[in-house]
Amino acid sequence: MFSLRSWLVPRRHIRTFALLDEHGLCRAFRQSAQAPQGLDWTEVNQQQLGWLHKPLPASARIAPTATNSTAAEASLA
Repeated sequence: MFSLRSWLVPRRHIRTFALLDEHGLCRAFRQSAQAPQGLDWTEVNQQQLGWLHKPLPASARIAPTATNSTAAEASLA
């Protein structure tokens, strides 16, 4: 029965986030379907424990998607 339900109900995509401190060092990771509350969380493409207490590589960051308000502001500029 459980396998039938998993077929019918789509799973939510799990995303990975890194918590950055004021110096840009990685302090923690979190996996969630939604972005965590707070400004210091950055979405990354993978979780590497070697990044803890070090700066994130530029290739690890996922560029934030433009929201409607951001896209409208960009078109006005």
